[in-house]
Formats: sequence, structure tokens, C-alpha cells
Amino acid sequence: MHSEREFDTALMRGAELFNAGRYFEAHEAWERIWLGASEPDRTIVQGLIQAAAALLHRERNNPRGAARLWNKARGKLECAPATYRGLAIGELRAALERCFAAGTKSKARPQLR
Repeated sequence: MHSEREFDTALMRGAELFNAGRYFEAHEAWERIWLGASEPDRTIVQGLIQAAAALLHRERNNPRGAARLWNKARGKLECAPATYRGLAIGELRAALERCFAAGTKSKARPQLR
């Protein structure tokens, strides 16, 4: 179990890594807090982890893996509020929808603000 401050710090650090396109590192930062989180934080953070992994698969030209993980992430992030602990999850969902709708042709890098 993490303190609220530790949780928020790790959440924001993961967001910074995600925005820099360092999806594996973002996944790792979030996984540390996900393991000890309670609901609804646990589900939302798991959705962020899966979204980062989906983008990593997309970068590695694995469209099947990317689509599979995005579908899992979508279900979890749809349950999140539009703004969660200072992060614009609603905007991220919309950006990810556009990104994955465009398939591998898209060079877009969704941002988590």
C-alpha cells in the first residue's frame, strides 16, 4: 500500500514517461503502484498500463497485440472519470481512439495531460 503522495508522484512520473514515448518505462512506473492499489484506482491504473503496452506493440509493428491490449485498456479507461487525479483521461481516451482507428498508418503519439 502506498501513501496518497507516493501514489500521485508515481502516477505523474508514469504520465511524464508516457508523454515522452517511453511506454515501457511508463508501464513499469504504473505497475509499481497498481499492485498495491484499491478500487477504483487499481482498474484505472491497469487501463493506463495496458494503453502504454498497446502503444509499445504498435511501435514494434505488432498490430494484433496492439489491438488486443487497446481493447482491454479501453474497457478500463471508459469507467474512469474524464479527469482523474489531475490527468485528462477523457482526452487520452479520445486520442487513443483516433490513434488506433488509424491503425499502423498513424504516427500520432497520444499525450496524457
